[in-house]
Amino acid sequence: MPERSSEVDGDLEAMSRDRLIVEIRRLRAGIREHRDATGHDLCWHHPQLWGLLPEPVDQAIAVPPWPKFLRGCLRYRESLDRQRPDAPAFEGEYPERSSS
Repeated sequence: MPERSSEVDGDLEAMSRDRLIVEIRRLRAGIREHRDATGHDLCWHHPQLWGLLPEPVDQAIAVPPWPKFLRGCLRYRESLDRQRPDAPAFEGEYPERSSS
């Protein structure tokens, strides 16, 4: 991984200290937005987060068939039960989202 990192992060070498601080704050804000997601937003496609990276996001994602996808969702939810058994239950329905 360090090799790929040096390839895509070469722009950091040319940034001034002030520009690096701006970049760090922008990235931290994106990470906090993702971290603070709750309810149904915990398990969602996050192109806004990935868009914080300088390299383009490949829009051609692979989506597993429904049974495999749902098993993954169940494993994720079960991991939350283990990691955060004290988390309050969110009773809201999954919101309709536009496809744009």
